[in-house]
Amino acid sequence: MTFRPITEDDLNGFVDQRLDAVRHAEVIAYLDSHPDVARRVAGYRQQRDQLRAAFGSIAEEPIPPELDLSRMIAERRAPRPASRWSMAIAATVLLTVGVAGGWFAHGMAPLAATGVQAVAQEAFASYRVFGPDRIRPVEIRATDHDALVAWTAAQLSHPVAIPDLAASGYRFMGGRVVPTRQGPAVMFMYDDDNGTRVVMHARPMKTQSDMPMSPYSEGKVNGYAWIDGGLGYSLVAPMEPAALHAIADEVRRQLTSKAVG
Repeated sequence: MTFRPITEDDLNGFVDQRLDAVRHAEVIAYLDSHPDVARRVAGYRQQRDQLRAAFGSIAEEPIPPELDLSRMIAERRAPRPASRWSMAIAATVLLTVGVAGGWFAHGMAPLAATGVQAVAQEAFASYRVFGPDRIRPVEIRATDHDALVAWTAAQLSHPVAIPDLAASGYRFMGGRVVPTRQGPAVMFMYDDDNGTRVVMHARPMKTQSDMPMSPYSEGKVNGYAWIDGGLGYSLVAPMEPAALHAIADEVRRQLTSKAVG
């Protein structure tokens, strides 16, 4: 069977969730092996989510009579106040220009990240708070593994498997449930016994479909985030991206294997 090259139309269709199952899987495989394109697609998805968050309620309304094309032509010279639709269209243009330039509406705060970007930000936040903590970095320790699994499943209404990173040189310390804007999430922590800690963050996703692994960074802390099987995951640590990527691949392999099993 001849493999069709991945086109820009395929990437846009992936973002808009318009691809069939076969093509969707082909695009995910392509993005997994092209991290630069995956970052660009993640940006597309973030723009789409920002627009939906800002104007979703307006978009669901019926088109008002004053935007009927023939009526607009007939009344084009008549002065009239701006409608909600007109303001929404103008704001959409401003938002698009702002995102392309790295900011929008000078003096205004950007919209909160959504989707996989939000999961990445939440993981960084968990690391900032609990990563340096030498007294109580986790609430439930590794010795209570089963209790942690049960507590997590009850709080998130979704089971989350605990990966084993011993082969990668990291000992499982335990975890805790942490709050996010989208509801509770779980944080699992690992340590190499030399001061380097790895944090895995996971929570259920309400709308976004599976997304391939994308890199993120915050200062000296790097991260990889992805969505699979209705859960958003992010792995963060103060280590080189290549080394962290290998651990993230192992985490995803174990999670996928446990989900299938």
